[in-house]
Amino acid sequence: MKTCKAVATAVCIAVSCTGLLAGCRTEDDAMYKTYTPSEEAVLPLGRTYYADDMRWCAYSGTGAAFTFTGTKAEITIVGDKIAETPDNEANYARIAVYVNEERVVDDQMDQPEKTYTVFPADATQEATVRIVKLSECAMSTIAIKQIAVESETGIRPAQSRPRLIEFVGDSITCGYGVDDEVAEHHFSTATEDVTKAYAYRTAQELEADYSMVSISGYGVLSGYTNNGRLQPHQIIPRYYPKLGFSNGTFGETKPSAIKWDFARQPDLVVINLGTNDDSYCQNDAQRQADFAAAYVEFLKTVREKNPQAPILCTLGIMGDRLYPSVEAAVAAYTKETGDTNVSAMKFDVQQQADGYAADWHPTAKTHEKAAARLAEEIRTRYGW
Repeated sequence: MKTCKAVATAVCIAVSCTGLLAGCRTEDDAMYKTYTPSEEAVLPLGRTYYADDMRWCAYSGTGAAFTFTGTKAEITIVGDKIAETPDNEANYARIAVYVNEERVVDDQMDQPEKTYTVFPADATQEATVRIVKLSECAMSTIAIKQIAVESETGIRPAQSRPRLIEFVGDSITCGYGVDDEVAEHHFSTATEDVTKAYAYRTAQELEADYSMVSISGYGVLSGYTNNGRLQPHQIIPRYYPKLGFSNGTFGETKPSAIKWDFARQPDLVVINLGTNDDSYCQNDAQRQADFAAAYVEFLKTVREKNPQAPILCTLGIMGDRLYPSVEAAVAAYTKETGDTNVSAMKFDVQQQADGYAADWHPTAKTHEKAAARLAEEIRTRYGW
């Protein structure tokens, strides 16, 4: 483990969430312990990658959680090359840190490295700390570099929940613009918050762990297009077997170069794709049929990677024109494969009365309604 000498600059100079400078410690201070975020120390959240003693996070909602009993906790986060680029506010990764479910840090990685004092206490207390990447993968990544605590017993991984839901989606799942309820405004990672989106809310409601596989603008057959041309490079099936996609890198490694191991199998896969495909398909019957065919092939991939999990295919929050094609895809897939553990559910289309977020995306109110709808469907359909 690194001692205070090795990290003194980061610990003493970096800004903490309390606005105080983190104090230095000496090597013989038995209460001061440092940890790298290995699985022996933390519970990974979502698809993360442990390399060079750091836990890299790309997708929305990724991070780590740990529990400790003590008087202080410090978290050191590093950014990727995007964080080193000046005047790049729209793309800096947004992160949050929670202590006992209270958000104590909400910040963007606009520097190569930051250290946050997240838990200063006068008396010894037990605390659970969660580090969550709020923004999506495409724009930037971060890594959890080090955890330091004042504690006699050190840290241990937070308790995982009995069930895991994998959410596969696009900007809606990412929480695009949810903190900017002005429809005419455009994308910024600063206003993106996965914890306010329907998927994260559903997992919380059902007391389940989650994993997000979501990229804004992406689809099954085509990504978003404003000129009617197919965008085949912006599709989730390309990256579903991977750790993610990003313009940032894990050190020198692209997330798309790393295969995901699917070691912890989900208890349910929820797919919410088709909103961006609709910009390409419109009312064209042949394009809608092509979308359904591509959806069938994607279902085969999802089933290959998750042999036992039920798959629930959803659509509708930002428009439901392609929902009949989703139903057609589920029916065609079941007929071809005999797999009856796949079903479909239509979300209600967002309402003007609930407002619109940036680029006409769902508001927190709309996400709340969608989460309630989805959670009830899961309870009813699967007996959770």
